Amino acid sequence: MDPIISCQNVVKRFDGRAVLDGINLDIYPGETMVIMGGSGSGKSTLLRVIIGSFRPEEGKVFLFGQDITTMDETGLNEIRKKFGILFQSGALFNSMTLRENVALPLIEHTDLPREIIDIQVKIKLEQVGLREHADKYPAQISGGMKKRAGLARALALDPRILFYDEPSAGLDPVTSAEIDRLIVNLSRGMGVASVVVTHEMDSAFVIADRMAMLDKGKMIKVEKREWYDALRRTTAEEAAAMSVTDRLIRQFLRGDADGPITERRAATNYEEDLLGKRPPEVATPSVEATRAG
Repeated sequence: MDPIISCQNVVKRFDGRAVLDGINLDIYPGETMVIMGGSGSGKSTLLRVIIGSFRPEEGKVFLFGQDITTMDETGLNEIRKKFGILFQSGALFNSMTLRENVALPLIEHTDLPREIIDIQVKIKLEQVGLREHADKYPAQISGGMKKRAGLARALALDPRILFYDEPSAGLDPVTSAEIDRLIVNLSRGMGVASVVVTHEMDSAFVIADRMAMLDKGKMIKVEKREWYDALRRTTAEEAAAMSVTDRLIRQFLRGDADGPITERRAATNYEEDLLGKRPPEVATPSVEATRAG
């Protein structure tokens, strides 16, 4: 089976610093790939490169077998019709009802008659459990409902790929579990490839088929969920014999206070940083909607 997404030796720099450094990653139809890593690891930047918001300085990104790094905006817009994105905030238009938010992509990108669009909107809202709330505005619903409404809109054009940027961020455990179940149902029930950027490990282990770990802009491990699960369950004694990379991943998965990640931070030369001798880290924004509500 050919990958539906393929990143090949991708390099993205900001102010001369490589935020992504030689990334290779293949994602296949129908699978859920969880991309994880600490703050500043490059995961949101990678997502933006994959959807065409950023162009890499080196390497190629293929979506549906097409190299998007050489496309103009017109070509990218055609490709974007084949995938949907759930933004962190839901990114709904506040002046529109949920019904109108979900209908918008169908109105803008199809020639379907209004009665067919209305049926499609009801189907998408039913998929996320919001059909009875179709005429409410975003200000009238909870944060979890906004996430689900954003997912319904992302589904409007029946995409082959869904991208999720921190889908569980800011949600209570029950609502987070509901979002996780929706992601799993969409991937396994509809054959949609899902790419989930998150650092919420409880959610990651529920939804993932495979998991990719980024650290300082490098892809340090891509493995099945079972491999990561076995790693996080290892004892401290077993971990002592592991490579630094595996111990780093284990610390991240477990959320331990001690390990290679904190040792690396402690080793930072405070004096050099204070006197401005170290290059500052470049903060990159998470994925945002292109239009405000």
